Amino acid sequence: MKAIRTFTVRPVLAPPLAPLDRLASNWRWSWSRATHSLFASMDPELWDDIGSNPARMLGALGQERLDQLAQDDAFVARVREEDERLTAYLDGDRWFQRLEGEKPVHIAYFSPEFGVDGSLPQYSGGLGILAGDHLKSASDLGVPLTGVGLFYRAGYFRQSIGDDGWQRESYPLLDPYGLGLTLLRDRDGAPVEIALQLPGDRRLHARVWVADIGRIPLLLLDSETPSNTDEMRRVTDRLYGGGGEHRLLQELLLGVGGVRAVRAFSDLTGRPAPDVYHTNEGHAGFQGLERMSELITHDGLSFDEALAQVRAGTVFTTHTPVPAGIDRFPRDLIADFLTNGLFQGLDAGRAIALGLETWEGGDQGVFNMAVLGLHLGQHANGVSLLHGEVSRGMFGMLWPGVDTDEVPITSITNGVHAPTWVHPALKSVSERAWGDAYTDTHDWNDRSVVSDAELWGVRQQMKGELVAEARRRVAASLANGSSHTPAWVDDLLDPEVLTIGFARRVPTYKRLTLMLRDPERLTRLLTDPERPVQIVIGGKSHPADDSGKILIQQLVRFSRDPKVRGRIVFLPDYDITLAKDLYPGCDVWLNNPLRPLEACGTSGMKAALNGALNLSILDGWWDEWYDGDNGWAIPTADTASNDEERDDAEAAALYDLIEHQLVPKFYDREGGIPHAWLGMVRHTMTDLGTKATSDRMVRDYVQRLYVPAAAHDVALRADGFAQAREVAAFTGRVRDAWSRVSIASVEGSGIPQQAQAGDTLEVRADVRLDGLSPDDVAVELLYGRTDEDDALARDHSVHQLLPGDAVDGVTPFRAALPLSVTGTFGYTVRVRPAHPQLVSPVELGLVTYAS
Repeated sequence: MKAIRTFTVRPVLAPPLAPLDRLASNWRWSWSRATHSLFASMDPELWDDIGSNPARMLGALGQERLDQLAQDDAFVARVREEDERLTAYLDGDRWFQRLEGEKPVHIAYFSPEFGVDGSLPQYSGGLGILAGDHLKSASDLGVPLTGVGLFYRAGYFRQSIGDDGWQRESYPLLDPYGLGLTLLRDRDGAPVEIALQLPGDRRLHARVWVADIGRIPLLLLDSETPSNTDEMRRVTDRLYGGGGEHRLLQELLLGVGGVRAVRAFSDLTGRPAPDVYHTNEGHAGFQGLERMSELITHDGLSFDEALAQVRAGTVFTTHTPVPAGIDRFPRDLIADFLTNGLFQGLDAGRAIALGLETWEGGDQGVFNMAVLGLHLGQHANGVSLLHGEVSRGMFGMLWPGVDTDEVPITSITNGVHAPTWVHPALKSVSERAWGDAYTDTHDWNDRSVVSDAELWGVRQQMKGELVAEARRRVAASLANGSSHTPAWVDDLLDPEVLTIGFARRVPTYKRLTLMLRDPERLTRLLTDPERPVQIVIGGKSHPADDSGKILIQQLVRFSRDPKVRGRIVFLPDYDITLAKDLYPGCDVWLNNPLRPLEACGTSGMKAALNGALNLSILDGWWDEWYDGDNGWAIPTADTASNDEERDDAEAAALYDLIEHQLVPKFYDREGGIPHAWLGMVRHTMTDLGTKATSDRMVRDYVQRLYVPAAAHDVALRADGFAQAREVAAFTGRVRDAWSRVSIASVEGSGIPQQAQAGDTLEVRADVRLDGLSPDDVAVELLYGRTDEDDALARDHSVHQLLPGDAVDGVTPFRAALPLSVTGTFGYTVRVRPAHPQLVSPVELGLVTYAS
């Protein structure tokens, strides 16, 4: 008999244990080894059974056991010490407080999913894990950030694999109280509710749950409230669980409701209003329209002035190099919502235009959330160097006439939260060797600090834990209610064997089954009697993605063949909990996407921080940080004539690397220890330990995007939005005139027949500005080496020409350039708008080149 509703009954804590409530409700426990151990010590077996969540632990432990612990002086002392540590962590100055210069006062960070811990299943994969790590590092660094998301009553989904190898989904309901969340209440104690006006006289209400992620509040909007109809209660039923209007309602609640929730939270807690809004992917793009509506109705700004102000303080991060990964809605559906009072004072037609695909080849019948994000965010980035390059090509049509490499999308490479992902055994070694648990400043290359024997021992310990967990999970998945477990499960995997890990979401472009391209060769590698290989695999396919489910089925069926059954295993229900065993327990982390379709791919970073070596296609972060000593690069078959030929070639290269490089190096032992292999491990942990962390990533966001965004927001807001009004007027004036701006002529002089270094090139460009002033534009000389097609190299230089007096509507601009570049040399002249509040020289997409 199934309950129709579940909830958590919290016990009464005796005064000596009262701090446990605060320790349990702050998710810092998920990356604080001491706090985690404190709760686990209350009943280790129960701790594992309830999913390692302190709030659940307090509910499940029972009053009698809690009363016993209240009489345990040693345990009470530990509680008091942990409470004092938490207070010091929350109140003390950290990196951000010591950062000099003007800084943001409050950053609102929007994401559709947050992967904080396995017991808070509000994530599907990399995007959510990245968002969770972003919050944790922002907390560790003291960045004044608030996370904004949705609370999904059924999370993403739990995965099981049937006898036929087919993925099956289940959706257990979640109790927010039992997860350690608190309801945001007003000053009278009533729950705060956010309301959105919808077409058809409908209203969508949402309550706000607060999760304390260290110093960072995470606001999660929940439509399960008595104020809603049954239809509206289902809006936040599950993550990525529906399309069409259901998905749109989720994104409206995230963006519009999220802004309103931050406003309410700031008012109740005394936090200043955010001066920076960061949208993690396009799902929260409507937050910009809500802020524009506020500026128009409350501050009297025009549409263009409000747009300028919102853009100034908005950071937009794109995470997908795949057009299919972008949310797109029918234009008519968006129009129905935008013309029915949702955004007060906002011109619906112009607002819709911000998301339309108006370029040649685009579909003007759809509303594109990434396009909306880029139009509303003056500061934009991809999540690796290669992804930034791909994004500039992917979205370059929004800046017509601008060379692809100048499209104003930069890149900040993702990172991972080392305190969360580094295995406790490795943390223990680090604490003994350097006095702290994390790897961002440690030199693991020094064998006098950590010997090869000690490092190899901890690596083997972590692998042993993975093997034990794999056997437990496989046994559980095969049980089907029976107590009988097949005998072969006891021999599944071997801690002494070279172990390759592969786990991620399963869209087709990540090529889960590339390893099966030549099953006979793979079988030989797995079953070699002297130097075998074993592979541990996990991953979920979106419930609606049958093509991904087919890949999982093919892999599972291969893994169940008795010839290889002990050497390759698919572990169901891949999540944070499994990942924490999987990354440390692998010797090698495999990633073989279609290049360049992996935006970043942070799973390999987590493995690397635990001493695993990467074996990957040169895509995402690996493309910029692979150095030949931290793993192996699978060659990309760029010249293949079709998909089949490419996959065959890249699979063959994968097998070759495993057979001829990985296997010999791993099994080359002296005294049972692979010293050369460990040399690569040490280099990986030292080098990537300084780069692959979310601390580095968040510092980059602060210094490169948040600080400039806050400065622009403050500048445009000052003196009654004087600069916002001026920027809007400038933009309108320039756009109206630009079709008539032209370069009438360009003359170069001062160079003899044979130019030499040190000669001075004098350039004059006559420009027709047709009503614009010389102060409205920059006339630039672009120069440098050229290729065989007379194209300037990407690293060309820019020199500004200075204006003279206009004659008959033509303004002369001049520059003198000493030649320092030898070899083939070329130059051209261009005109572009110029304004101190433009972040990029080509931000407006208006550029005129000399013909």
